[in-house]
Amino acid sequence: MKKVKALIPTGLGFNCEYESQKAFDLAGADTDIVDIRDLILGNVDLFDYHVLMIIGGFSYGDDLGSGKAIANLLRFKKINGKRFIDLIKEFVLKKKRVVFGVCNGFQVLIKLGILPGFDKNYEEQNCTLTLNNSGRYEDRWVKLKFNNKSNCIAVKGIDYIEVPVRHGEGKLITENDQVLERIIENNHFFSQYAHPETNAPTDKYPFNPNGAVNAIAGLCDETGRIFGMMPHPEANLMFENHPQWTRIKRKLKEKNKPVPKYGQGLKIFKNIVEYCEKNCL
Repeated sequence: MKKVKALIPTGLGFNCEYESQKAFDLAGADTDIVDIRDLILGNVDLFDYHVLMIIGGFSYGDDLGSGKAIANLLRFKKINGKRFIDLIKEFVLKKKRVVFGVCNGFQVLIKLGILPGFDKNYEEQNCTLTLNNSGRYEDRWVKLKFNNKSNCIAVKGIDYIEVPVRHGEGKLITENDQVLERIIENNHFFSQYAHPETNAPTDKYPFNPNGAVNAIAGLCDETGRIFGMMPHPEANLMFENHPQWTRIKRKLKEKNKPVPKYGQGLKIFKNIVEYCEKNCL
């Protein structure tokens, strides 16, 4: 049986390739890790794949701001005579395939203007991800509330998940109030930082680790096939990945509930693979 194929470029500071590969493997896809320079030089054909995942890390050491340098490289470097933006448009709009960015990858998509991608433009930057309100790097677990009104293909069957953040520049801000209103009204946001007790979206630190407007943790375009998020779902693939797994296990057993094998982040990857199996193979 033909399987979904995921492409994970790495190098130049991206460093979450193995966790991301494991996520797609567990979700039932075949995954190739390649050096991003091979993609840029045209040695790897994007259209051999159904999913492009731009992973987390510190591209170019975040020397010009998180994701900025790699975004400029992709913006101005042509791949086999075509702009990266044009390849993405064909990949998503014509081929109905998927682009997913996490953390540094989300920053790249934002700074390229690909997200939120109003009117399928993908070239006009109207948001950014800037320094956390805390003024420091945040490495902590957070709770996310998912927006089931979003077109994002990753939200199916997910209400809440717990995953870690690992970033110094994760605060989403918009160019103006009109951009934020459009994001909210058209459900371009698919996840928000939530208070662990009330489950409501929150601006309160540390539950909202960066101060993002409207507590937004993830955005998608209008097709739902390009999306990105600051937290790391690939870091919660197994139940034991959760820092409180022993406590959670004890509580589940006390209530005679089953202990899950997999972590909550895996569902996102399963949703991606399931979509591609139905629409891309």
